[in-house]
Amino acid sequence: MRRIIPFSGLGRADVALVGGKNASLGELTTALAAAGVRVPEGFATTADAYREFLGTTGLRQRVADRLDRLQHGAPLPEVGSAVRAALLAAPLPPQLEAELADAYRALAHSAGRTDPDVAVRSSATAEDLPEASFAGQQETFLNVRGVPALLDACRRCYASLFTDRAIDYRRRLGFDQLEVALSVGVQLMVRSDLGSAGVAFTLDTETGHPGVVLVSAAWGLGETVVGGQVDPDEYLLAKPLLGDGAGTARTPLLRAAVGAKRCKAVYAEHGLTRLVDTTAAERAARVLDDADLDVLGRWAVAVERHYGCPMDLEWAKDGRTGELFLVQARPETVQSRRHDPVLRRYRITGTGRRLVDGLAVGQAAGRGPVCALASPGEIARFPDGAVLVAAVTDPDWEPLMKRASAIVTDHGGRTSHAAIVSRELGVPAVVGTGRATAVLTDGQEVTVSCAEGEEGHVYAGRVDWEETETDLAALPATRTRVLLNLADPAAAFRWWRLPADGVGLARTEFVVAHQVRVHPMALVHPERLDPEDRRAVDALTDGYPDRTEYFVDRLAQGVAQLAASHWPAPVVVRTSDFKTNEYARLLGGRPFEPVEANPMIGWRGASRYYDAGYREGFALECRALRRVRDEIGLTNLVVMIPFCRTPDEADRVLAELAAHGLARGRNGLKVYVMAEIPSNIVLAEEFAARFDGFSVGSNDLTQLTLGVDRDSDRLSDLFDEADPAVTRSIEHLVTAAHAAGRPVGLCGQRPSSDPEFTRFLVHCGIDSVSVAPDSFAAVKQCIAEAEGGS
Repeated sequence: MRRIIPFSGLGRADVALVGGKNASLGELTTALAAAGVRVPEGFATTADAYREFLGTTGLRQRVADRLDRLQHGAPLPEVGSAVRAALLAAPLPPQLEAELADAYRALAHSAGRTDPDVAVRSSATAEDLPEASFAGQQETFLNVRGVPALLDACRRCYASLFTDRAIDYRRRLGFDQLEVALSVGVQLMVRSDLGSAGVAFTLDTETGHPGVVLVSAAWGLGETVVGGQVDPDEYLLAKPLLGDGAGTARTPLLRAAVGAKRCKAVYAEHGLTRLVDTTAAERAARVLDDADLDVLGRWAVAVERHYGCPMDLEWAKDGRTGELFLVQARPETVQSRRHDPVLRRYRITGTGRRLVDGLAVGQAAGRGPVCALASPGEIARFPDGAVLVAAVTDPDWEPLMKRASAIVTDHGGRTSHAAIVSRELGVPAVVGTGRATAVLTDGQEVTVSCAEGEEGHVYAGRVDWEETETDLAALPATRTRVLLNLADPAAAFRWWRLPADGVGLARTEFVVAHQVRVHPMALVHPERLDPEDRRAVDALTDGYPDRTEYFVDRLAQGVAQLAASHWPAPVVVRTSDFKTNEYARLLGGRPFEPVEANPMIGWRGASRYYDAGYREGFALECRALRRVRDEIGLTNLVVMIPFCRTPDEADRVLAELAAHGLARGRNGLKVYVMAEIPSNIVLAEEFAARFDGFSVGSNDLTQLTLGVDRDSDRLSDLFDEADPAVTRSIEHLVTAAHAAGRPVGLCGQRPSSDPEFTRFLVHCGIDSVSVAPDSFAAVKQCIAEAEGGS
């Protein structure tokens, strides 16, 4: 009988022998070393060793008798306690004890240490399979030192195969309780209590987008991230740019969100851990720098490529040596199983008072009465269909979570226990609210919305929503390209399953207004701010010695997420097109913006970029766009210039772009222009000589062609994008642009509501139509019908 096998002798085919966790550690050790992946040395006991233990002194029958009481109505806590007590009281077989002691001493010799600290982890033979995630169902013991402590930890691991949550989980998924065996993994400790730890997924956990690596990180041991005790840092990396180690000059970091990290887990006595408060400096600092993220990202890509499926990884960084390690790898079990070609969308249609906000998990909504619980021991008072509110959850909560209509927690990030389990159950959750248990009261009717982007909301009362389904497999192919209009980087990944040909309009104004929130000139010239705004700007940009870098960093992250959402398809990013009254509302904007009688046709778009009043601000925009293309490597980004009135103005703007490293043609850069002013139509040939393509802005083109204020209620009957003056302008533009070899698209909303207008666009030969995601399917179908009838 093989009772113990070193990780170097195991592979992923050995799940039946040593469980999913230990088989995967063996696979990482033997097959991924060439990719640079580091795994702490260790060994595993086998399933045969567990069965030998279970076969001693009638132990198996005693366990079976206790489990059988569940079928006769005995309470789960009573049965689980009795089974664990029987296992803890039974001695390990003498031969297993001897082989464990020998393997531990061999590990100590290899590490060059006497009685080294080890982690003792449970690995069930049905664990970590794509069909069933048993993550967190059994126990782990850390900082175990010496043979007696190791033997005790192994026995406790065996007993943990029958925790209440594990029994319930196996019963729910149909596993035979006594057919699942347990392997114990023993691994040299990574001193992440002095460093950091966390998890990494090789897809976006909310949308299933396969083009990213999501890393969560906190100080200390990783259990606080998985368990949801802390709000961790979150980092999003562009996976295609991590692939083969060819690399870019800069780590392809799309987003870096610094979490609160108010506590960390460190070692305590007897293989246990304890929580201690983090320092103010630890809370404010990033856990991982770009170099660490680059390593973890490339490891994640290598592991995913090797396994051939999306992966859920755990990593740890030793605080003494600074070395990174992978300490666990398992197939991702939620998003990767969703191959349904039907796109389900929830849209909140009602209104309600917002009570708390947090991170949205999933994209659905739920409602019901609040039931706030302090512990899973209060399960008896939880009614089916209630909204579970808790400070934090762990695996003991799972029998209760599956009965909830929605889940709300005070703490936790996207990779916390509450988030992982709610995704698996299909239950909407809002995590990391900070104050849900203090604000929400028992019996209060609430609606939990995860349907409004990255941020989740809890509304008072029963707020209405609508649910729609789109069969993506049934959408026809079209010659005319159909693209998306996007603005919110946080929501961009939601639409990756749509068979769009790219993004035809990504608005930087949304990113500036919602993620940057400060006027760029206020960062260039803070001396012109009043004291109150100066203090607000200083607080917002805290941590950036160069305040302008704050603007560049935030804008680059937002634009990078938009560009990555549809890589390698083109993503057309329009440079800022705020009107002066809108710019003035940004933090610190008032000293830099004139008061105009008609901002709609005032100092906007291209006219700002070379003007002394905004030129330095546009330079920051250019720095951000160049970072996305040249440093992060998202060269699918196409720059588009709005409201460009004359060819001379076009030349001046192109010169500004070139001065800041965005010369047309450099590194494949294409520069488009909005066609939204009659001069763009009349002088189409001249503009075509300067730009690589056109995008019709039908709202402004209609307004300026017909002389109708698009915002006027009194003149609304006259505002018609299908007016012959407008449609003939579009026809002329298409003809002139095509003669010059330039494509023409349209990014207005009229195609979404007017099939006849869509048919007109197809018949006049437009190259692409860009619409809001919720209109995509209808417009795609309409275009296919128009092409079929042409």
